[in-house]
Amino acid sequence: MRSAMLHVSFPFMLCVFLANTSLFGQVEVDLTYEHYAEKRVESMPALFSMPFNCVVNAAYIFLGLYWLFWTGVEETAQSCYLRQVFALMALLYGPVQWTRLATLRRAPAVLDQWFTLPIFAWVPVWVDFVESAKWRASHAAKLELCSVVSYGLALAHERGFEVALGCHVALAAYKGLRVQLTRGDGLTGGYLLLALLSCAGFVVLKLLDHWLARFWMFQRLTGHFWSKVCDVLQFHFTLCFLTAMTPRAQAKTAAQQE
Repeated sequence: MRSAMLHVSFPFMLCVFLANTSLFGQVEVDLTYEHYAEKRVESMPALFSMPFNCVVNAAYIFLGLYWLFWTGVEETAQSCYLRQVFALMALLYGPVQWTRLATLRRAPAVLDQWFTLPIFAWVPVWVDFVESAKWRASHAAKLELCSVVSYGLALAHERGFEVALGCHVALAAYKGLRVQLTRGDGLTGGYLLLALLSCAGFVVLKLLDHWLARFWMFQRLTGHFWSKVCDVLQFHFTLCFLTAMTPRAQAKTAAQQE
């Protein structure tokens, strides 16, 4: 766990530092409550200014803690490291989003976008480990570095972040489907389907936040709130898929080598 914490916290702090400089001063981010369909409650403290959209971020923290200390199956040191890094990403992502809503400052808004990219990039890193049956640290570092740097597209164009995110989502989905077809079974297939459905819900519900607010059932628990629920489920089912896939794939590889 010490290695995972070091390898997540150092890039995290570096990104926090860069986000608080003028480097991303021209990035297109939303800094008003009007961006969200949930109404602000003026009498509430800043941390709960939009109660449901704020509190849902605690789910990322609980999910991260659950998977950080999860002991479901026997793991190698490498697969344990992969799980712990992903869990720490979820654990840190919740407070970033919560800070964004509480402060409406540019730095946490940039970080909210930026951190999404290396989180999605960790899926191909893990799948590569499953497919090759060995841990390639330099390959993982290069992929994550490219993912972090790809946020530079947000500086080049107002829709640059959406382009980068779309590419990350597509790559993660492709890698997941490919490893499922070659090494998966019914259990992993079910987890992958739930992860992909959660991903679709995360994207669609977020985009339709204001449109859905016309209907009474989405006026308190808004589309943005439910998109965050889907995002948490996406994290969870992706971890279920990859932790279930890893020992199955390794066993299949060992059998083939014999």
